[in-house]
Amino acid sequence: MDTTHKVPNVPVTDFKRVKIVATVGPATNSYKDILGLIKAGANAIRLNFSHGTHEERDRQIEWIRKASKDYGKPVAIIQDLQGPKIRLGDFDGFVSVQKGQVLTFKYNADYERSGHIPTQYDLSKKVKRGERLYIFDGKIRTTVTSVADGIVHTRADNDGVLIKRKGINLPDTDFAGDIITTKDRQDIAYGSTKDIDYVALSFVQTAADIRKLRTLLKGLGSSARIIAKIETKAAVEHIEAIVEETDALMIARGDLAIETELESVPIVQRQIIEYGRLYSRPTIVATQMLGSMVDMPEPTRAEVSDVATAVILGADAVMLSDETANGKYPLEAVQVMKRIIMYSQKNQALQPLTMGFATSRRQTAISSAIIGLAEDVEAKAIVAETASGATALQLSSFRPTTPIIAITADRRVAQQLALVYGIKSYIRPVHKLAASRLTDWLRQSKVLNKGDMVVTASGRYPGVVGTTDTIKVRMLE
Repeated sequence: MDTTHKVPNVPVTDFKRVKIVATVGPATNSYKDILGLIKAGANAIRLNFSHGTHEERDRQIEWIRKASKDYGKPVAIIQDLQGPKIRLGDFDGFVSVQKGQVLTFKYNADYERSGHIPTQYDLSKKVKRGERLYIFDGKIRTTVTSVADGIVHTRADNDGVLIKRKGINLPDTDFAGDIITTKDRQDIAYGSTKDIDYVALSFVQTAADIRKLRTLLKGLGSSARIIAKIETKAAVEHIEAIVEETDALMIARGDLAIETELESVPIVQRQIIEYGRLYSRPTIVATQMLGSMVDMPEPTRAEVSDVATAVILGADAVMLSDETANGKYPLEAVQVMKRIIMYSQKNQALQPLTMGFATSRRQTAISSAIIGLAEDVEAKAIVAETASGATALQLSSFRPTTPIIAITADRRVAQQLALVYGIKSYIRPVHKLAASRLTDWLRQSKVLNKGDMVVTASGRYPGVVGTTDTIKVRMLE
C-alpha cells in the first residue's frame, strides 16, 4: 500500500517542520474523526493502551491506515504501553488526610475491614524506608517510615484528601527493571502482529529497560522502534545512556513534574531535546500542551508560548493527549497547534546546539556538506534516498530550514519518518533514478517549480543501508 501516491496540497516551502502527535479516544473514535485529525495536521496517531480493548485497536489501526492512504501521507502509529499500574485501589468515599498522620498501604486491601488503603501494585516489594510516596498528582505527599508483612507505613507531609484509583509516584524507588508488566507483554505481543511503528515504554528508569523491550520486540519479529518515556527521576539521572539506547524520546511532563521538582521540568525538557538532536533521536514534547482546549475552543496564551518554545528548542514533535482523546474541540486543537508551529518556524530561528554531534565524523561531515551546499545554492529541498531512515534522521538532526524529502522503498521507514523534524517521506521502488523521478513528479504537481534547485543525496548501491556517498545539485527543468 503506497500512502504517497497523491500530490501534497502545499508547496514544499510551506511544509510544517515540527510534527504533531494526536491521541485517539472517545472524542475521535471513528474513521471520519481520524481522517479529520490527519487532514488538520496530525503526523502520528497515539493509541493509549491504558484504555480500550484489542478489538477497538483493530478498528482504529484500520481507520488510521485507510485515512493515511486516502489522504496521501504517511502516518506513524504509536503504541503507548500502560506500564506498572501504580494507583490506589477501590474504596468508598474519600480519605481525609492531615499532616503527620500515619497512612498504611497494602496491595488489594479491603479498606473498610483493615484500615489499609488499597493499591493496585504491591508497593511493599519495592519501596524502602525514607523514600517518598506521592499520591493524586502529588497533592498528598508522604514519606515511608517502615515496610513489614506486605504493608507500607507512611507519614503524611501535608493535609489533603485521597480518592480511589488516583495515581502514585515514587521518585526515590528503584524498580530494578520490573517495569514491563504482564499486560504490557500481552499488548506488545498483540502490537507485533499489527501495523505499529513505535512502542512507547512507560516509566523508563535506565537503558536496561530499553534493551529488555528491544529483546522482546526482536523475539516477536517486530520492526517497531522504541520511544522512551522520560517521566521518572531515575530516567533523568541516566538520560544520556537512555538516549543512546532508545530510538526516540517522549518528555512526559505530567509525571516528570511530580517525580522531579516542578521548576526543573523546563530545563530537563531543553536538555532532552538537545540530547535527541546530538544522537539523532526524535523527541516528543507531551502533556498539557493545549490542556485548556479540552473544554475551551481556544488555548491560553501560556499554552501558545509553551508550544512555540518547543518549536524554537528544536523538538521533533509536540503531542496532544486529552485534547484530542476526550476534548470538546479535537480538530481545533490540531489546527491551533499547526498554526503555532508554522508561525514560529517562519519567524524565529532555532536555538543552536551547545555540543557536537555524537554520530561518526564521516556521517556528520557528509550531512553537514549536504546542508551547507543546499543553503549555498538556495535549494528548495534536500532529497535523500534512504533504506533504513538513518540518512534522513542524520540530516534532520541538523535542523535545516531547507525541507528534507526522504525517498524509501520501505513503508515502515516512511511511516516512522513521519514523526521526524522537517521530513516529508515518499515510498518509491529502489531505482538509480528514484530521486530524479520523484522531483519531476513534484514539479509537475506544482510542489516544486521549474528552475528550482534541489540537492540530492544517494549511494552507489540504492537500498543498501549506510552507503550514502553521492551529492548532486540539480536544477528542475
